[in-house]
Amino acid sequence: MIALLNQLFGRGEPKLSEAESRDAAAIAALHAASFHRGWSEQEVDGLLLDRHVMAHRALAGRTFAGFIMSRLIEDEAEILSVAVARAAQGRGLARELLTLHLRRLAGLGIRAVFLEVDEHNAPAIRLYRRAGFREVGRRPNYYAGPGGTAADALVLRRDLN
Repeated sequence: MIALLNQLFGRGEPKLSEAESRDAAAIAALHAASFHRGWSEQEVDGLLLDRHVMAHRALAGRTFAGFIMSRLIEDEAEILSVAVARAAQGRGLARELLTLHLRRLAGLGIRAVFLEVDEHNAPAIRLYRRAGFREVGRRPNYYAGPGGTAADALVLRRDLN
C-alpha cells in the first residue's frame, strides 16, 4: 500500500520515458519558464509529431519535471532543448535525461550530437562538458538578452561511437 501511495503522491525518483504529443502543453510551459523565448504549444506539438525528432520527459509523481528534445538528420543529432523545472533542479535530473537520451541516440546509429548553449549558462555548460561534449565553434551575439544585450552561443559536439 505504501508503494502505491508513493507512486501516486510521492516525490520519489523521477520516471523517465519518451515524450508524446499529449506532453506538448507541459513542455511548452516549462520551456517558456526556462528560456528567454519560449516555444508555443503548437510548435512543441509539431516537433513531437515529427518523425525526425526524439524527446524524453521526466515525471516526478504526476508532476512534469523536465524534458530533452533532439532533431535527427542522417547519423547526426542536434539537441534542441533541455529543461528541468526549478523545483527539481540540483538533483541530477538533467544528467539523467541527457544520459538516457544519448544512449537512445547511439542505439539509433547516431554518431555525433551537437548543441548550442548560451556562453553564460554555467550549469548547462558544466553538464555538457561532464557528459563529454567539447566546444567546436561559437556563434557571436546569438542569444538576445535583457535590455538589448546579446550573448554568444557555444557550439558543442559529442561523438557517440
